Amino acid sequence: MKKPRYVLDSHALLAYLCDEPGADEVETLLRRVEAGEAIIYLSLINLGEIAYITERRYGTERLQEMLSALTLLSLQVAEVTRGFVMAAAHVRVRRAVSYADAFAIALAQEKGASVVTGDPEFKKVEHLVQVVWL
Repeated sequence: MKKPRYVLDSHALLAYLCDEPGADEVETLLRRVEAGEAIIYLSLINLGEIAYITERRYGTERLQEMLSALTLLSLQVAEVTRGFVMAAAHVRVRRAVSYADAFAIALAQEKGASVVTGDPEFKKVEHLVQVVWL
């Protein structure tokens, strides 16, 4: 049986890291990964978005703490390749979503995964990828 696959967008991971609404649902998914029951991906572009948001809101020290905490999670960080950039650009040009969100969508399409988010912008792309709402 194929393990369920998920892509965390920036909204979902920030909810988890900052203990905001949706954090419990993300934690449940992360526990499923630890138990070998699921796979979770994160685009390197979305990691960058999380980094700049964290540093802007809370400062460099909190950013370093967050990056350390992320190394303990069983996330598969998707590197950025030329093909991946082109796939995200294709999504971005055809849908009214942010550039970073286009990477989460392209990654979900590539991996056959559901996007985990609470960002209402993803309502526009529910016909492209399955969305797990926080």
